[in-house]
Amino acid sequence: MNASRRTPLLAPSFLAADLANLQAETERLATSAADWLHFDVMDGRFVPNISFGLPVLQAVARYAKQPIDVHLMIEEPHHYLAAFRDAGASSITVHYEACLHLHRVVQQIKQLGCRAGVALNPATPVSLLEDIAADLDVVLVMSVNPGFGGQAFIPNTLKKVAMLKELLLDTGSDALIEVDGGVNMDNAGPLVEAGADVLVAGNFVFSAPEGPVATLARLRDHLTGLEMDAVAAGRRQ
Repeated sequence: MNASRRTPLLAPSFLAADLANLQAETERLATSAADWLHFDVMDGRFVPNISFGLPVLQAVARYAKQPIDVHLMIEEPHHYLAAFRDAGASSITVHYEACLHLHRVVQQIKQLGCRAGVALNPATPVSLLEDIAADLDVVLVMSVNPGFGGQAFIPNTLKKVAMLKELLLDTGSDALIEVDGGVNMDNAGPLVEAGADVLVAGNFVFSAPEGPVATLARLRDHLTGLEMDAVAAGRRQ
């Protein structure tokens, strides 16, 4: 792990939460190691599944203490940006593959006062963001195919994150690199080493026997330990 790198932000994904008890889930995450709350919106068109909408986001936002990171896996997201901001989104991420006029959509998100993100599907190359990278606050790298939770992490994501990090440096972009899909204790460290700044974790957090709060604390401790080891190794060189 790069010795100059800070411990990444953790963003538990509500797609894997207990949907019958979202208030309770939100409240118990309030004092956890979660930095953001990740909220996946699916329309059954852009991806073959339907998840949450505006009323659920509004309900979660009433109890949330952390910023809500909204990931729109939907067609024509520009129609709904203001509504999601008003419902409680602090950041809004749209898919490169869903936006015909991506620059315009990114500017709309920024004008609403939200952090603006663009997501890339596993088969979408990072090079396509070269002309807009400097305008972005977040680039979300999908490490599974979007639409369903519980999928296995795609190993090529590590290479993709490293390539994206290089592109952001070359373009002078300050965008955070977010990774979503199959994140767990085994790949979290390598992802941060490759350049990830935000780790989205769903099933790993909410399906763990010890519960989400303890699991997030364990993941935070693991990453902090790796960071300290890297700093110590850097001092010895």
